[in-house]
Amino acid sequence: MQAITWTGRILSRAIWNGINNYSTNCTEPSPPLKKYEPHILSVVSGFPKEISQTKLKKGQFGDDAWFTAKFKTADVLGVADGVGGWRNYGIDPGEFSSFLMRTCERLVISGRFRCAEPANLLAHSYYELLENKQPVLGSSTACVVVLNRDTSTVYTANIGDSGFVIVRHGEVVHRSEEQQHYFNTPYQLSLPPPGHSRLVLNDRPESANTTNFRVQDGDVILLATDGVFDNVPDQILLNELKSVEGVRDPLRLQSVANSIALMARKLAFDQTFMSPFAKAARANGINIIGGKPDDITVLLATVAM
Repeated sequence: MQAITWTGRILSRAIWNGINNYSTNCTEPSPPLKKYEPHILSVVSGFPKEISQTKLKKGQFGDDAWFTAKFKTADVLGVADGVGGWRNYGIDPGEFSSFLMRTCERLVISGRFRCAEPANLLAHSYYELLENKQPVLGSSTACVVVLNRDTSTVYTANIGDSGFVIVRHGEVVHRSEEQQHYFNTPYQLSLPPPGHSRLVLNDRPESANTTNFRVQDGDVILLATDGVFDNVPDQILLNELKSVEGVRDPLRLQSVANSIALMARKLAFDQTFMSPFAKAARANGINIIGGKPDDITVLLATVAM
């Protein structure tokens, strides 16, 4: 019963945050949009893996973190997934991913970034984390998407197995590439405890995959952590994304974001389901079945011109 109560609270928070993301992320008023100038309408939804034991935190679902921000002619979205294994060493995995995303958000709002260089945005956030007086130990994957409204161009940077999907006219036209050292071990930014650096994977932000492409009116953009991609089959996910092409109603967008998050949550705990994660495990010689319980973050957006 407690889990149901938490689910309701989380969805309520997601709806409130999602509807307000579009209009309240700037510290100063944005200039009026030019006619036909593209912009992003975004909402967020998600669940921590351990619902009954997790406090709601702004910009987080468990060890996952996210942000949306605007500056002049740029709309920016980001997700990060803290590596849960650090909990075995008494380290909160959500602190690293949250610091990373909060710093990205602050850098965007203050204009200390370049639209065409989202990997540098991640790098600046990461190096600021390394220089923090109070060490923020841990590891995280990360994905950032920047829309340059002046050029109708999206720039992306992805490190690890969080990622993005772009849908247009019912088809996936762009998708991030997963970065793995080996199965279930994604690339990750890290700050290990002193003396443990040789024992911990520590990829540089410069190793992020980067892409850029022109967007069109009605395009759907999904940013998500692996809790979504590991549990929701591609065709089911595509059907959900197709349903909001061209949608500008935040309530409708929020409904679909909630649907994707709820579906990922349900399938993650279905022990009889042949999930994308289980299929990938079998391809790597690991005979398992079922979903993969994990934190889930869905950032869903549409491009409007």
